[in-house]
Formats: sequence, structure tokens, C-alpha cells
Amino acid sequence: MKRTVPRPLPRVLRHRDARLYLSAVVVSGFGTSALWLMAGVWVKDLTGSDGLAALCLLALWAPTAAGPLLGTLADAVRRRPLLIGLNLFLAALLPVLTAVRSPGRVWLVLAVLLVHGAVGVVHDAAESALVAAAVPAPLLGEFNGLRMTASEGMKLLAPPAGAVLYRMYGAGGVVLLDAASFVLAAGLYACLRVGETRPEPSAGGWRARTAEGARHLWRHPRLRPLVLAGGATMLCAGVNGAALYAVIDALGHEPAYAGVLYAVQGAGSVVTGLLAGPALRRLGARRLAVYGIVVTAVAAGLRAVPSDPVALACAAAIGAGLPCVLVAAFTAVQCETPDALLGRTAATAHTLVLAPNAIGLAAGAALVELADVTVLLAALGVVWAASAALLCQSAASPSRTADRSSSDANPA
Repeated sequence: MKRTVPRPLPRVLRHRDARLYLSAVVVSGFGTSALWLMAGVWVKDLTGSDGLAALCLLALWAPTAAGPLLGTLADAVRRRPLLIGLNLFLAALLPVLTAVRSPGRVWLVLAVLLVHGAVGVVHDAAESALVAAAVPAPLLGEFNGLRMTASEGMKLLAPPAGAVLYRMYGAGGVVLLDAASFVLAAGLYACLRVGETRPEPSAGGWRARTAEGARHLWRHPRLRPLVLAGGATMLCAGVNGAALYAVIDALGHEPAYAGVLYAVQGAGSVVTGLLAGPALRRLGARRLAVYGIVVTAVAAGLRAVPSDPVALACAAAIGAGLPCVLVAAFTAVQCETPDALLGRTAATAHTLVLAPNAIGLAAGAALVELADVTVLLAALGVVWAASAALLCQSAASPSRTADRSSSDANPA
């Protein structure tokens, strides 16, 4: 009888450590997504200030800018105990928020969210490095795709659940849910069977160790174009996101219609997460990233058409295209980076790819006020597509990039 070779996706699901990782992502992601939504609503209810409510999201995202520095910690200690400790630390920290009952203590909410975001940066760096050691390299694409599916799925499910819990039990109910999710995630990480050795002490100082991750990305002929393309993509995605309500106005809908578009976009990301692994294996990281950028660029340009079916199709296409770039870039970093450098390199890549999204949101908010949204979206589509063309061009001359001397590489 002919033996059937298991397909890669089921192999990922059968891999014990991969299942534990994905379970931890689902559990902690559900609690965290619920908290992120609730925090803004809670601060708005306490103070009546839209600005303070918006600061909640900024507090969570701001530590991403310090990714290269925070990621160095993930290379300084063993990663499994670090993940367990970080989750237990957050579980102990979050109940502090139950003491906030007046506008005068809103600063405590922002401080806890800032620490939450900083811990998340270290956590993501350590997780990326430990996954690369625990999951076989041929399965990393499938794993990262499923991880994104799990993460996006929680973003669809958790906010409504958090809103219901907030209305029924107040902020304390959501806070305790998130704390409990971190306790459970710590237990899942404790069950991992990953052999780790204590990292060797580094001869350089903290600054020198931090720079090594950026230097590795800059000098690597395959990683640098992918990470730069990812950053350009997220910059454009920020501008595109800032234009959302102008698009809704052009469609003649109320602002609440944004929820429908977000849900459709999330569904597109979930589908791509399921297919990203096979696509990465068939196309390679660079081609997958190029196709993802082209899809999002075309969809962004077509959003200028004032039509509900077109708007929904574009939302789904953007949701499907963006993960292609992220999965391609971050999987390549895991596969092409030595283990001793992987924590700080992964954190640096996350900063370079994700931080431009905030810049794009700010720039887009200004551009929407200055330019007609139709012209803005059409121009955005062209600029976005140009980043795909640059990525293709860099593929045509890998030897030229590889042959550059180390003196040409300047991480700054």
C-alpha cells in the first residue's frame, strides 16, 4: 500500500509545541484584544475626553519604537522561562487597574498600558526566537500563517465579548479576564519541551548588543529588502486607514459602517493566514510579498470608487494582501538569523515594519484634510505599487547587495 505523506498544515497542527504556542496566542490574544477596546471606552466614560481615550492605544503601541533595545533582553536569557515570567508579571500587574474609579487615576491606566506594551515587545521577540527553535524550519511558514489567523480571529471575537463584559461587570471584569488569560498562557508555555542552553555572555555593552540585530538586517541581502518593503507597506496602510471615514462619507453611510469594513478586512486576513504557508513554500518570501503588495495597492486605489460592493471587496483584498508581506518578512527573519541574534533581530524587524503604521496614520489624518480622498487614494495606490516594483528590482541583483563591504552597512 502506498504510504500517504502528511500535508504540511496538518503536520503543524500535530506538532505538540506548535499546538501549545497557538493555544497561548489564542488565550492571551483574546484577553488582550478585549482589554485594548475596553481601555479606550473606560477612559472615555471616566473623563469624557476623546484625546485621553486615544492615548490608551498610543500607550500600547509606543514601546514598539524601542523594539531593538527591548528585544536584546530576549537574547540575554533563556526564552522559555522569560515567556513564563512575562505572562505571570502581566497577570499580577493588571489587577492594579481595579483601583481606578475616578478621572484622577486615569494616569494609572496609561502607565499600566505602557508597561503592557513594553512587555509585549519583549514577549514577541522571545516568542519569535523560541518558535524558530521549537518548530521545524519547513513548517515555520504554516505556523506563522496560523498564528496570524489566530491573532486576527481574536481581534474579531474579543472586542464584542469585551464590550458585553464591560457593560455587565464594568472594567474590573475585563481586567480580570485578561489577567486570567496570561496565567493560562504561562501554563501553556511551561508545558513546552524546548531544549535551551544559557546564552553566552556578550563581550560588548548593551548598546553594542542592540545594534547587532539592526546590523544583521541591514547587511543581509534577502532580509533587508523584505523588511524595508514591509515598512513601506505598513506606512501606506496607515495612510489608507486614516482615509477610512472619508471613504465611508463618500459611500453615504454612518461612521459605524467602519465596523463592517473592519470585519470584512479581518476575514480576509484569516483566510490568508490559512493559505500563507503553502503560498510561501510555493512562491518564496519575496514573490509572496510582491503579490501581497500588488493586491493591497490595487485595492487601495479602487477604494476611491463610491460603491458598496467595491468597498467591501477592497476591504477583503487589503485584509488578504497585508498578511502576505508580514508573514514573508517575519518568517524570513526567523529562517535567516542565527539563534543568538534572533531575539533582537526579530524585535528590530517588528519595529521597522510596524512602527511606520503610526507615522502613516498621522500623515494620512493630515492629508485627508488637505486633499480630495479620490485623488489621495489613487496616488496611494501608485506609491504602494512602486514599493513592489522596488522589491522586484532588488531581487534582480542579489549579488550586488551581497558583495557590498561591511563598511557600506550603516544601521542608522
